[in-house]
Amino acid sequence: MAGMAAFSFFFTTFIFSFVSSERYEPTWESLDSRPLPSWYDENKIGIFIHWGVFSVPSFRSEWFWWDWQGNQPTQDVVEYMKENYPPDFTYADFAPMFTAEFYNPDQWADIFNASGARYIVLTSKHHEGFTNWPSKYSFNWNAMDVGPKKDLVGMLADSIRRRTNIHFGLYHSLFEWFNPLLLQDEANKYETDDFVTSKTMPELYEIVNRYKPDIVWSDGDWAGNYTYWKSREFLAWLYNDSPVKDTVVTNDRWGWGCLCQHGGFLTCTDRYNPGKLQKRKWENAMTLDIDSWGYRRTATLEDYLTMDNITQILAQTISCGGNVLINVGPTKDGLIKPIFEERLRQLGDWLKVNGDAIYGTNPWTYQNDTYTPNVWYTSKKVETETNVYAIVLEWPETDTLYLAAPTPSSATVVTLLGYSYPISWRKPSTHPNGIEIVFPIIPFSDMPCQWAWVFMMEGLVN
Repeated sequence: MAGMAAFSFFFTTFIFSFVSSERYEPTWESLDSRPLPSWYDENKIGIFIHWGVFSVPSFRSEWFWWDWQGNQPTQDVVEYMKENYPPDFTYADFAPMFTAEFYNPDQWADIFNASGARYIVLTSKHHEGFTNWPSKYSFNWNAMDVGPKKDLVGMLADSIRRRTNIHFGLYHSLFEWFNPLLLQDEANKYETDDFVTSKTMPELYEIVNRYKPDIVWSDGDWAGNYTYWKSREFLAWLYNDSPVKDTVVTNDRWGWGCLCQHGGFLTCTDRYNPGKLQKRKWENAMTLDIDSWGYRRTATLEDYLTMDNITQILAQTISCGGNVLINVGPTKDGLIKPIFEERLRQLGDWLKVNGDAIYGTNPWTYQNDTYTPNVWYTSKKVETETNVYAIVLEWPETDTLYLAAPTPSSATVVTLLGYSYPISWRKPSTHPNGIEIVFPIIPFSDMPCQWAWVFMMEGLVN
């Protein structure tokens, strides 16, 4: 866990409110020098959407095809196919069943807006190669030619921009499990790049020019180095000449040697949550279904994160300078199941009360309390003062909460967000430093929220 922050002024040195007019060269030294557009750090919370042909079997995970026919097939997937489909059935035969007949992008936009999320990232293409837009480079393996017969990407982009102020982003996999061109490049030890020049890069330029995403979230980077993928050349174009050059942010999955080192914000691993402040801006991409990014029909209630889990992850991540990207997996019909919708709306209700401790905040001198567990801090500059927020994950058993990290002054004022009455505090009688917050006796009907309570402290010495 983090104590005194070694990089407490990181956000004043790395993220600026403007993007430099400098032209960036296709080198990591130059590309990594580009400051992140400030909207990304300020907005903190995004929604990830994994949707594709894998949503049809909706069994095990979005890696279903690989688990069925990859190098080391997974036994339960193999048995599932034997028991439910004829011997000559292929993965491509699932595509016509990806119907999306109940897909209502306006409804999706309203759910995401109600969640309090400030950006979304939709899967444009996963490792299966099926594109959710009518790509010129994916003949008969795209959502217009087979299955939905719709431009799934364009429809959601339109709804998001028409109905919300949410930033629209796209996920795109560099590689595809079974594409013959990629397999041939691999057999040639990546000394050829036919797959990149005829498929991956044309797709990336196509989605940027057509949909103008504010996020390009790359994945599938483990199949070759960044030289093979021509990632630096693409990023130089994206930052210099693309229609989103001033607003776009990218991640770090651009080929061997990039993860957690190069690109825009860092993702490092799936569900990355280091518990301490990082030197660079990072993102925790995580799932509400603990075992899968795609929709999974066999998931039980215990497989979904509770709101207690979500607020804990959110507090840890934001306190340590990260963003949270919360994944949902729609069904093949185009529905966001009630369990996902409920969690997102509950998150939105929590943020209506406590969003001041999340949006536009910076890491404080301490990330978590040095004495009391399950308390995480954020801070926000207000004119010449700094307000400090203590996100308390567990209501204390006694009527007082001791916090060792804050140092109060005679001018300190403590407020419980969402509660209209003053909160008492005192200097500790049994500890040399810190503050004791006296928890009020609150009728259930007046409780500001059900999960994780936030105390704002003004006028601290530190």
